[in-house]
Amino acid sequence: MGKMGEMYQTADWKSEKHVPVIECPDTVQAGEIFNVTLSLGKEVAHPNTVEHHIRWIRLFFKPDDDKFVYHVGSYEFAAHGESVAGADQGPVHCHHAAVAGMQIKKSGALLATAYCNIHGLWENAKPIKVA
Repeated sequence: MGKMGEMYQTADWKSEKHVPVIECPDTVQAGEIFNVTLSLGKEVAHPNTVEHHIRWIRLFFKPDDDKFVYHVGSYEFAAHGESVAGADQGPVHCHHAAVAGMQIKKSGALLATAYCNIHGLWENAKPIKVA
């Protein structure tokens, strides 16, 4: 039996549709509110059907020189075209993207994890500096 960390997959998001994309400034001011946009399939589209979809994305922050990460937010995607008329016939599909407003006091790394109902867990990270 493997450990949870061994279950996460990663790759370059420009060529793999399952890797979370983290978009935000490279440098922010301490205490300044900034937006982080999380998405999947930016370069290679990910399906959004009842059969194959992204269930959630989670955002964490790990300050430099700290042992632990801090959970910033969880973003659930619940509508994938379900309907009494049949799979993918429903009137609503959510898009696997979210925007989080946040602030930090020191440099570190943003970490995003995502779950595909077919292909499992994926992760990505982006460094961020405090000026």
